[in-house]
Amino acid sequence: MRTRFQQGLDDLRTRLLRMGGLAEQAVDRACQAYIDRDLSRCHLVLEGESQINVAEREIDELAFDLLAMQQPMAVDLRFILAVTKINSDLERVGDQAVNIAERVMDLVELPKVDLPVDIPRMAAAVSAMVRRALESFIEGKAELAQAVLEMDNVVDRMRDEAFIMLVKAMNERPEVTRQALDALLVARNLERVADHATNISEDVIFWVRGADVRHNVGNDVAAQHESTDTH
Repeated sequence: MRTRFQQGLDDLRTRLLRMGGLAEQAVDRACQAYIDRDLSRCHLVLEGESQINVAEREIDELAFDLLAMQQPMAVDLRFILAVTKINSDLERVGDQAVNIAERVMDLVELPKVDLPVDIPRMAAAVSAMVRRALESFIEGKAELAQAVLEMDNVVDRMRDEAFIMLVKAMNERPEVTRQALDALLVARNLERVADHATNISEDVIFWVRGADVRHNVGNDVAAQHESTDTH
């Protein structure tokens, strides 16, 4: 019975890593679509959403089966609970990628204009957060997860700067309002992805250390984590 349970845990880990790969790929494709104004990548993101949704359901079902079968204790219980929450965040990462792709599809229909916002830089920072959050899960290292929490402040500042500069651009150049609004929404979607990467990292710390750091992260990191999408 224990061997079957351990096999179930291994399967759960494998499935979540595959899910993480799909979510990470969706964000990367959406961001590259924005940079290149590439509709083909947008379509890939939209088509991939169903894969992510199916994976989410399968992971949840397996996790609940494991909970019912063995009534795990201590670290195994924390692992399964962390997986269910990480699973939900990865599905939402996929949703944000779809939102970005939809904004790009709108932008492509509009004249290309120069805007005072560095979306590629923000996208690189957010992608790094997602990648490192998944690495912290793969390696079971709380210190890697902690580093992701500290990166969240950087992305929040980028989002704030983007808002200020794009609102200023809309006031000074009303003809670029639609493009600026789309860019602003993309920046907001990226900030949401960063929030989900932060959530994943918090769940890794909970699994590894048995510590809930959602509202008690050093240097006021959590205090500045204001997303309504947090756990």
